[in-house]
Amino acid sequence: PSVRSVLTRLLAPCCRFKEGIPTSAVGVVYTAKTAALGAMAAKSGGSNVDEPLDLLRLSLDERIYVKMRGDRELRGKLHAYDQHLNMILGEVEEVITVVEYDEDTCEEHVKMTKRNVEMLYVRGDGVILVSPPLRTT
Repeated sequence: PSVRSVLTRLLAPCCRFKEGIPTSAVGVVYTAKTAALGAMAAKSGGSNVDEPLDLLRLSLDERIYVKMRGDRELRGKLHAYDQHLNMILGEVEEVITVVEYDEDTCEEHVKMTKRNVEMLYVRGDGVILVSPPLRTT
């Protein structure tokens, strides 16, 4: 499925549509055109980062790192987000870390499980940290 069809299915209950692009009363779903404009502004040095969410705007269509509750980590390409940090990520690698304590030997065993997901909707209330890609000047 295309990104647009996934966005339409996920956001249709809470969004209005303007010229075929979903826009929400609680946040804005940015398009690839907006991402291209943000990337061009970043390259030309004209990017303004006035608010924390501006870093996300500049990271559209780039790979980001997201730390979630429950010892989960995500790395994926940011397609859309809103003010609640709900995000749609593509080409996602999820890492789940589980620490088991063995009472007999008093040792901790760390188990890491990885999986790849083509497209993932991330609910914002589970987000602890979002790291944009490293930017060099």
